[in-house]
Amino acid sequence: MQRLTISLSDELAQAFDELMARRGYSSRSEAVRDMLRRELGEDDLAGEAGGPCVAVLSYVFDHHERQLSSRLTGLQHDHHDLAVATMHAHISHADCIETVILRGDSAEVERFARSVIAETGVRHGQVQLIPVSPATQRGPLYRRKKSS
Repeated sequence: MQRLTISLSDELAQAFDELMARRGYSSRSEAVRDMLRRELGEDDLAGEAGGPCVAVLSYVFDHHERQLSSRLTGLQHDHHDLAVATMHAHISHADCIETVILRGDSAEVERFARSVIAETGVRHGQVQLIPVSPATQRGPLYRRKKSS
């Protein structure tokens, strides 16, 4: 492990300590490590080649919209290699929320997520991509099912 020393203005150090406390960090080192991991991961995903990721896609939609539920399910079936799991909940008489866990190449995952969000009747949507390392890809969430 390497030790780094940085200098911060009093104001920046105070703001950082307040942020750290709000987010529940027990040390400045862990807060900085977490921020660096996030920034480096986002930078990796922003690269032209993309990279492996897992993602959370959440969207609110009008379940009265003609054939929307079927279209959304069809999109997930058409991209079964990306969609790992879906949770569906009713939030009002007309509105539902779905959260889909995705995995795959970040460019493909992003394209799929944007196509779901763009469907007529989807009112709000957001996707969060999380980069995965090669070691993570060997875990159970990332294992691809064998075709029969």
